Amino acid sequence: MPAAYPEEFRRRAVDLVRESEESVSAVARRLGTSSSGLRRWVAQAEIDEGQVPGLTTDQLEELKTLRRENRELRRANEILRKASAYFAQAELDRLPRR
Repeated sequence: MPAAYPEEFRRRAVDLVRESEESVSAVARRLGTSSSGLRRWVAQAEIDEGQVPGLTTDQLEELKTLRRENRELRRANEILRKASAYFAQAELDRLPRR
């Protein structure tokens, strides 16, 4: 799902907060965004610039990708495990009984 606001808009909004003497809430009202969202953008920009410790945007994106991949692999492994058990049982049922 695409972001609600383009990256360029977010960058300019963060710059506006930093340059402005107004509060984040006032800037958010002028831009038509939520103040909590604008605060998150500012906080993430500070992390990306190394001013504050935390996961950068690139690291968060990589983490999200790896978690999605991990979830898909777990699902595939579960399907393969069930299929293996099914075929093993079918093979046992096919063998002649003594």
